[in-house]
Amino acid sequence: MKRCPQCNRLESDEALKFCRVDGATLLSGSSTLGSEGTAQPGPDLSEVHTSILPHHTQANAVRSTGPTTALPPQAAPTTGTLAKPKSRKLIIIAVIVGALVVAVTAVGVNLYLSIRSGAAIDSIAVLPIENRSNNPDAEYLCDGLAESLIYRLSQLPNLKVSPTSSVMRYKGKGGELNTIANELGVRVVLTGKLVQRGDNLTISVELIDVTNRKVLWGEQYDRKMAELLATQREIAGTITQKLELKLAGDEKGITKNYTDSNEAYQLYLKGRFFWNKRNAENLRKAIEQFQAAAEKDPNFALAFVGLADCHVLLPFYETEPSQDVLPKAKAYATRALEIDPSLGEAHASLAYTNYMLWNFAEAEPGFKRAIELSPTYATAHKWYGNFLEDSGRLEESLQKFKQAQELDPLSLIVTENLAESYLFGGDLSSAYDQCSRLIELDPNYAGIRRSLSLVYLKQGRQAEALAEAQKGVELSNRLSPLLANLGFIYAQTGKRTEATNVIRELESRYVTKQANGHHVAAVYTGLGGKDSAFEWLEKDFHNRTPTLAAWMTFTHFESILDDPRMDNLRRRMGLPPIRLSAISK
Repeated sequence: MKRCPQCNRLESDEALKFCRVDGATLLSGSSTLGSEGTAQPGPDLSEVHTSILPHHTQANAVRSTGPTTALPPQAAPTTGTLAKPKSRKLIIIAVIVGALVVAVTAVGVNLYLSIRSGAAIDSIAVLPIENRSNNPDAEYLCDGLAESLIYRLSQLPNLKVSPTSSVMRYKGKGGELNTIANELGVRVVLTGKLVQRGDNLTISVELIDVTNRKVLWGEQYDRKMAELLATQREIAGTITQKLELKLAGDEKGITKNYTDSNEAYQLYLKGRFFWNKRNAENLRKAIEQFQAAAEKDPNFALAFVGLADCHVLLPFYETEPSQDVLPKAKAYATRALEIDPSLGEAHASLAYTNYMLWNFAEAEPGFKRAIELSPTYATAHKWYGNFLEDSGRLEESLQKFKQAQELDPLSLIVTENLAESYLFGGDLSSAYDQCSRLIELDPNYAGIRRSLSLVYLKQGRQAEALAEAQKGVELSNRLSPLLANLGFIYAQTGKRTEATNVIRELESRYVTKQANGHHVAAVYTGLGGKDSAFEWLEKDFHNRTPTLAAWMTFTHFESILDDPRMDNLRRRMGLPPIRLSAISK
């Protein structure tokens, strides 16, 4: 057979010397049979099974691209392996297509996995540090170290850090890390153990990517107590490197030096340890520790923030008149900002103190500035939500409570506030869901029993409402806010004698500064005694009771919100009127 070097056609007539298509001189030589039953020079067909890339043979490279005249097809052979050339062609095409699909799929999967594994991690939870010492006094070191790491990491931009109030719920409980990570909504967790032997500390930590089930980093630190502050900075710095995060600036986040005094730092850790326990006795202990830290380092801004936070919460625990403690809270927050104006937590503390002091015009800019500086600080969102709700801006407040819950999903007080917001807005289904969620988190949390009792009351489930109100009083050891709620439920369910007895008890507590006027007023409102209710609300107005504005947005006072006397009272406080009819149900 002969081949045309121009059009690559084959001629079986050995007598021909020139191509019948383009006149080129035919060449004689060996060849192989192609897929159409014609002989072609080229690569072994087995190559198409192992490669999806096109192959260019030398013959193909010199082929003319000009027009050609096709000759009639020759008869296909009837024997041998090429008996069905078209079927074989289809098989080869199918193989090629299949190979392409497999290859593209593999590339896509590898690319996806590469992107996932190489993506910057944007969420972390620092779990409670486990105390492996025989000394229970080392608990403050464990909790304080975890909180300090949480605080420093929360300063980093674009990193979601579970707050202390959420992670501390896992202290001493163990549990599967993937379950904890899912509940907190994070991808990475930091676990740790601490052993104290005299002045020696051994701190072991592991950074675990729960999503991909791998340890990103682990380290053991053998240090002296005097090196605790430096060690905390070192751990936080390493975590940042391992997570491949970028700082917003050299003076922000974990690079910031809050104090050079290791003694002040340890006292601060003790203060936060007691503050997190949230009762009158431990708030007093926290104040002692924060005060000592501030004395060791008068420029330690976080110590003054701690003092402000303690004093602003004391009125909720009825331990000291608000007229005495709130000015101190404001002074401490102001001092912290004098030391460090960029401290978002200090702005939040000052704003909340102004809100409690009824300096509403000063409070809102402070909350906005706090959130601007520390956007992941859940407490700032929660406090701003309280301010917005008390100001009658109910839709805005609901959004703030939702944001706070996203940042701190296991916070009891945030969930309670969200339930109350739904309740006041008339969304009983959502309020009930939040109540149920909180009871699952902590069935012994008294505050949510008040909200749930009011949900049941609005649903007409009086027996259940009364049972929940009684449960709240029992769990709280008869705190006045829960007792006032029980009196209101008594009144609304026709138990007037029991409601009157609660009024007498609250009136006695008012004399000893263990109850506020709005507590007594709530029960009178339930009984329909509007005149008496306003008399007691006026007492709070003259005393400038910090929690008066908050109680005005509770269900207990819904029946008198449209009363002109309520509008007058709120106007004198510096607040606009509230109309439930304007709230979307």
